[in-house]
Amino acid sequence: MGNRLSKIYTRTGDDGSTGLGDGSRVRKDAARVGAYGSVDELNSVLGMLLTNALPAAMAEELTRIQHTLFDLGGELCIPGMALIEPVDIDWLEQTLDRYNADLPPLKDFILPGGGMAAATCHLARTVCRRAERETVALARAESVRAEVLGYLNRLSDLLFVLARVLARASGAGEVLWQRQHRRPENP
Repeated sequence: MGNRLSKIYTRTGDDGSTGLGDGSRVRKDAARVGAYGSVDELNSVLGMLLTNALPAAMAEELTRIQHTLFDLGGELCIPGMALIEPVDIDWLEQTLDRYNADLPPLKDFILPGGGMAAATCHLARTVCRRAERETVALARAESVRAEVLGYLNRLSDLLFVLARVLARASGAGEVLWQRQHRRPENP
């Protein structure tokens, strides 16, 4: 690891710029900063999810994901860096398949909810999707490795499945979307 922070404020960002991991400076609203900022936000939401009572194996898997997301954010923060590998995506797919195997097939859309852990997992999923969109936008202008995009795409799928698992385990169950809730009552 590079420099350790002994002083938290530096005043170097007061002009609206921030330093990338390679030492270059960019505007704080640059696409690259937006992408790794959303990855950081996703990691924070996963931290919130981990404050819930979760099965031990799931907590370990989410912690592993947090570490990988830190690497992914580092790859986005340091242009040219390669930290996410195909094996990381393979692991997500295997984990997703294992959790999804015991779930009934989807016949309806699911609303976010189903208990605090499931709802927090849905929040993580939506932040993950935003991080993916921002990374796709970055990839239109700058080089982004396919592994980064693949990891975020697969992770949002896994978070959806985990939200389903958590909703069912909580006893609250999945909250199914019902179109008739939008219709006015007939007299």
